[in-house]
Formats: sequence, C-alpha cells, structure tokens
Amino acid sequence: MQDITAFDWPRLLWGTAPPLFLLEIAFRVLVIWLWTAALLRWIGGRSIAQLSIVEFLLVIALGSAVGDALFYPEVPLLHAMVVILLIVLLDKAVDLALRRWPKAKAVIDGLPVEVLRDGRILCDGLRARRLSTLELMELLRLKGIDNLGSLRRAYLEPSGDISIFRADPPRPGLCIMPPVERDPAKSGSGPVARRDEPSCCRNCGQLGMADQDQCGECGGQGWVKAVLPQA
Repeated sequence: MQDITAFDWPRLLWGTAPPLFLLEIAFRVLVIWLWTAALLRWIGGRSIAQLSIVEFLLVIALGSAVGDALFYPEVPLLHAMVVILLIVLLDKAVDLALRRWPKAKAVIDGLPVEVLRDGRILCDGLRARRLSTLELMELLRLKGIDNLGSLRRAYLEPSGDISIFRADPPRPGLCIMPPVERDPAKSGSGPVARRDEPSCCRNCGQLGMADQDQCGECGGQGWVKAVLPQA
C-alpha cells in the first residue's frame, strides 16, 4: 500500500493523473450523460413519490454506475453503459409488472395502512409503519387538518403520502393545533377536561371520560376536552 502524506496539496487538488486526463473526464461526462439521458427519456418522467421501493433502489444503483464511470480511469465506458442499460431494463420490467399484475404492486410497493378511523389514531397501523402519533399529526397538519374529529378515515400510502377522508358532519375530537411538540406537557392544546365531561386522549384522540385511568387504545393517561373542529 502506497504511503499517503496528509495534506499533500498536489495530490489533494489534482491528483497524480496527467493533465490530459481532465480532458478524458470531460469526454466521459459527455458520453455517459447523453447515454443516461436517452435511457431516462425512454423510461419516462416520474417523481420520487411515484417510485416503488424497488425502483428507488434501482435509481441509487443507477447513480453509482453513472458516477463511477465519470472519473475512475479503470472503469471502461462500455462496461458502465452496459450496467446503466441493465438497470434501466430492470426498471422497465418492474414498471411492466406493476401495470400488468395487480398482486405485483402489493409485493413491490406494499399496501395502504389505515392509521385513523372516526377521529381516533390507530396505534396498530402506526406500529406497522414505525410511525409515532406526533409524526402522523405532522402529516395531517400538512394536509390542513387541525382537529382529528374532522376526519373519517386516513391511510398511509405505500409512497409515504397520506390520504384523508373527511367526516360529514365533523365530530368533537382532539385538536392538534398548535403543534403539540412545542409544549408536550399541554399536548392536544385543548382545554383540560373535567372528570364529568366527554374528553379525548392527548396521544391518540380516543374519546372517553377524564376519570378513566388510561386510554384503552394507546395506554396514554393524559386527557383533554374534546372540541368541535372550527368551520
């Protein structure tokens, strides 16, 4: 193994390759860019949110294949172009399977998971996706939801986005505005419930009475008054 001198500026800045290698790098970039751009145009444009997990892994592999060929002199251009082509063909095969066989989507992408029903967060659904109630509340706020009582159903999609279905009419529920993370001691940000009035769990929105020892859904012990969503 060759000894390396720390902060060897010539090696650090331009390496040990001859100056003409910079021109070769420019040629490599041009060839690989044109080849990859042509193949990606053949695939068609898709956003990151539309990619399956397998396709996302293929994108990572594609980035590695493209990057290695740009400046590693021991990587022949032909080898890199074959690797890029094979990755693109695998992506086309996955896309074809998703369109032709419905069961393939469940295997490759996964299935939607119900995480909220009738204003109550379903902790089993969150555990299946390794998500906390605070993270779910954040996703709901990004959809413009400020009270769990305004929702009938919510599903976490395989893409990571959340689908919401509003309740009509809305029911009293847990207020999640302002963000409860700002003051966990007042999570739910609603008025404290008296022991003789309907209330909801600060953690999951389960309706109950404040004199209960703990929530039957999530085991939480904090209760706030259930309030109607604002119109």
